Amino acid sequence: MTAQSMLLGGASTGFPWAVPAVLAQADSAGGGQITFLEMFFFSGDWFGIAIIWVILALSVLSIGLMIHLTIRNRRAVLLPQPVRAKTAQLIAQQQFRQAIEFTRRHPSYLAALVHAALVEAPNGYSAMERAIEEAGDAQTTRLLRPVEYLNIIGNISPMLGLFGTVYGMILAFQELVAAGGNPDPVQLADGISTALVTTFWGLVVAIPALAVYALLRNQIDALTSEGMLIAEELISPFKPAGGHAAAAEQAAESAARAAQARAR
Repeated sequence: MTAQSMLLGGASTGFPWAVPAVLAQADSAGGGQITFLEMFFFSGDWFGIAIIWVILALSVLSIGLMIHLTIRNRRAVLLPQPVRAKTAQLIAQQQFRQAIEFTRRHPSYLAALVHAALVEAPNGYSAMERAIEEAGDAQTTRLLRPVEYLNIIGNISPMLGLFGTVYGMILAFQELVAAGGNPDPVQLADGISTALVTTFWGLVVAIPALAVYALLRNQIDALTSEGMLIAEELISPFKPAGGHAAAAEQAAESAARAAQARAR
């Protein structure tokens, strides 16, 4: 009977609780050889099994987070071109109430910045600029907070793997002591290789998680900085400059009336 068939048979008798006994039978039947599946997914020790499967669970969580955060932090989501065009059109037509309502309803990062600026129009252009900066900081923090989970997973996984390896090495040297200092070299090497498997899985989980974490942070930093520039460009009609001061003042007053009407 092969090790694989014995593992499948163990599943019908209470898997995974039957795994250590099944592996012991497989080792005795197969001359001590351990298959790839047994080495990387199972262990003869309960604690080793727990560490391996916790790391694999973190791997599944990491993959889900990477997919979700990559989709969520795309340019089309944070800085949608239709929002930019619609907001510019409403401001150019001095439909400030509609612009405030439109940016309030839209969930994008750009809309949040422009909405914060338009609400502060009664207090002048400087207040609008400060509102963009404050809203940008708050929104950037909101976007970066979920990305930190990848950083946590990327730092915890190798530690769990190292913990499992140290635990496995302790057991291996206990076998060395029990054998009076003359253990079977094959069995000792087999135990050490099994212990190193947890470090292997920890690195497999950590490397992609940390790589995607760094890429997402850079992407969010770039897009949020660009979004602040776009928001300042959209509110530029409110900026008093030379002969356009009267027009800017009129636009600010209209936006103030729209904000007051919305508040009522």
